[in-house]
Amino acid sequence: MPKNVQEMPRNFNYLEAEPRLYRYWEENGWFKPECAPPNAEPFVIAIPPPNVTGELHLGHAMFVSVEDLMIRYERMRGKAALWIPGTDYAGIATQLMVERMLQEEGTSREAIGREAFLERAWQWKEKYGGTIVQQLRLLGASCDWDRERFTLDESLSRAVREAFVRLWEQGLIYRGKRLINWSPGLQTAVSDLEVEYSEEPATLYHFKYPVEGGTFIPVATTRPETILGDTAVAVHPEDERYQHLIGKRAFVPILNRPIPIIADAYVDRAFGTGALKVTPGHDFNDYEIAQRHNLPILNIMNKDATLNAEAGPYQGLDRFVARKRLWADMSAAGLTIKTEPYMRITPRATRGGEIIEPLLSEQWFVRMAPLAERAIAAVRDGRIKIVPDRFEKIYFNWLENIKDWCISRQLWWGHRIPVWYDAQGNIYVSREDLTDPNLTQDPDVLDTWFSSGLWPFSTLGWPDQTPDFLRYYPTDVLETGYDILFFWVARMIMLGLWFTDQAPFHTVYLHGLVRDEHGEKMSKTKGNVIDPREAMRKYSTDALRFTLLTGGTPGNDLNLGERQIEYGRNFGNKLWQIARFVLTNLGEPYAPQPLPAPQALDLPSRWILSRLNKLIANVQRLFDHYLYGEAGRQIRDFVWEEFADWYVENSKNALYGEEPNAKVRTRAVLLHVLDSVLRLLHPYMPFITEEIWSYLPDKSADQPLIMARWCQSDLRYIDDEAEAQMDVLRDLIVKVRNVRAEYKVEPAKRLHAIADGGAFMPILAAHAEMFSRLCNLERLEPLSGAAPEQAAAVVSGEVTLYLPLAGLVDLSAERERLSKELANLSAQIEKTERMLANEQFVSRAKPEVVAKERAKLAELQQARAAIEERLAALG
Repeated sequence: MPKNVQEMPRNFNYLEAEPRLYRYWEENGWFKPECAPPNAEPFVIAIPPPNVTGELHLGHAMFVSVEDLMIRYERMRGKAALWIPGTDYAGIATQLMVERMLQEEGTSREAIGREAFLERAWQWKEKYGGTIVQQLRLLGASCDWDRERFTLDESLSRAVREAFVRLWEQGLIYRGKRLINWSPGLQTAVSDLEVEYSEEPATLYHFKYPVEGGTFIPVATTRPETILGDTAVAVHPEDERYQHLIGKRAFVPILNRPIPIIADAYVDRAFGTGALKVTPGHDFNDYEIAQRHNLPILNIMNKDATLNAEAGPYQGLDRFVARKRLWADMSAAGLTIKTEPYMRITPRATRGGEIIEPLLSEQWFVRMAPLAERAIAAVRDGRIKIVPDRFEKIYFNWLENIKDWCISRQLWWGHRIPVWYDAQGNIYVSREDLTDPNLTQDPDVLDTWFSSGLWPFSTLGWPDQTPDFLRYYPTDVLETGYDILFFWVARMIMLGLWFTDQAPFHTVYLHGLVRDEHGEKMSKTKGNVIDPREAMRKYSTDALRFTLLTGGTPGNDLNLGERQIEYGRNFGNKLWQIARFVLTNLGEPYAPQPLPAPQALDLPSRWILSRLNKLIANVQRLFDHYLYGEAGRQIRDFVWEEFADWYVENSKNALYGEEPNAKVRTRAVLLHVLDSVLRLLHPYMPFITEEIWSYLPDKSADQPLIMARWCQSDLRYIDDEAEAQMDVLRDLIVKVRNVRAEYKVEPAKRLHAIADGGAFMPILAAHAEMFSRLCNLERLEPLSGAAPEQAAAVVSGEVTLYLPLAGLVDLSAERERLSKELANLSAQIEKTERMLANEQFVSRAKPEVVAKERAKLAELQQARAAIEERLAALG
């Protein structure tokens, strides 16, 4: 049974309603795909698993809002909508949290050992790991929580083992020494995603590189300590300054180790001195040069960022202490030239904050070229579409230049690499734990992105052919931020195609980053962070969701300020007030009536139903192209600017009048439009729409809105003629209001109008009540004879209304106003005439578009003529 509308509160109490409605949906099983008919087409999204250590921020709020919109929309379309929730074990972040906790207890992971540490990590996860999940629920996420996954779950761990072993058996996993990102503070290799690059003040050190024969070559660097690991000096092959030195020997300062001077086109002749010190053990670009020239690769650094024996007299010094000591020694030896301030792109660990060191290290790698080939083909041939498509170019560029993937991490928390060694160093790879006491397991764990890359299918039971895997894989849409297109999305595509022979999803939808209202990145230090939990408490969850969903377009950053969220809250309030008005004016008891046929309706009703059905068609088209922001903006504009401001206001004539049939028809239209608006807005604003829905009379079998059918446009009610006629009426009313405001006519003062309406006069006369209610015109009478003196004139198309304002009109002001309107019309006419004179436009545009422009021109010319006539009459 619907709720008693007389008990509908004046305002929506979202703080009380949101948790109640969420329980109502979840307890009734409406988040589960099984609530759809057994033969329903599936629609599946696997949530981007937030870190188990995480706390809700606007990035979470954005992806939850977008994905929940998709899921609720497809559920309303009758699909078996499944949104798979879960969290990621977040190797580095979780390990840091637990290590910090141990530090506070006066111990460390090394002191308690691996087994005890992992026990403590699991305890931490059980205690704190559910926080982010509860916060996702606050946003209204309609996930199937019975299918929640964690990337260290037993089933997912088995999938990780299976993937590793298969890649090993296929010769795609190997162990080798390569240059990797090394975090000295975390004591592990880190992925590119775990490195942040920022421009920071640094020093550029210019020095002399001694060359055989007693000369030198000037070189510049921002990291003097790495001089000790140089294995060459490189110059550009076309740089005339240094061509005579190519092939000669240089000597590493202080160490006097001989190294070659080589030519390589990578060298930037304009940077520094145009000569480049080559340190392949501590610079990724130098490593590539070393590969091309077969140079030796020296590692001068220990894992704690102190220097090793290769650094000679600087062994044991911290890298930054060694920098100062070496520069001082070079200065004493007469090898320094100068130092100067320099802005350097500095790599820092996102977790620890310390400067990342490129380091030569023995790690596990995946050969990526074969996997990348399939991933490139899947997007090229259209099996996977990236929205917006401009990111395809970036995707291809990255995959076509992909490097082998370092998958090992020197951590304890994570998926341990399933590799064992015997005393002779032989390698054993196994799907099951090997318990032979003579074997030792590799201490490293896998990169978090390895398990995340399996997420779309491991969550459904792969490698087993489970019922869920068979029904719900492949998934449909992968929605995430564009900033992890390579780190996560590309890996899912590669691994999905490789292990299942199917693309893991058909569409990648990329949202932008949320920035502050000035376009600045949000950060605690800047004090410009909007906490989504505070925003939800202050303005409602619906307001935050609606603002995030309508504030931008796919792939573009969103500038967000509190004023926008407040506007979202105001829109929710407006929707509630519209609903209260409609529902309280249905009468008690109300037996819902079928929507009358178009020919049985008055003009305002035909107009609003035509606008509604065009809106539904537009929203469908926009949803089909993933343009949810524009769709939401159009729904909001319809609700506020057309339904509320015009139809609801004008409906009071029928509702408060004496004509019973008019009441019946108007109530049916009001209820129908409200019903449709609630359906359209539900994916955006689920809480307030569901609450209003509960007051609607005679819902079929008390069906909740979350399970109601999505709107379909009804072509029978699309009525261009009604829209054109209402446009004239609305235009006249707006202009009458403007005249009243311009001449400061008191709102309560009733005016009368004289209409020169021509063929439109019967429509004007039939809607005199609309003018009475919406612009306080006491009466509307036809013009007989000449236009009245001392009257303001408003013109729309062929219609002119004269507003006698005896004693109130300033004739000079009226002339000025009409002159401005005449200038505006003349500008519009000129623009339209130019367009119609353009042969390319006329030949290429659709005939109906050209016809529309010609009709518009005729209308504008008619309006201009009327104003010119009126100006002439004023003298």
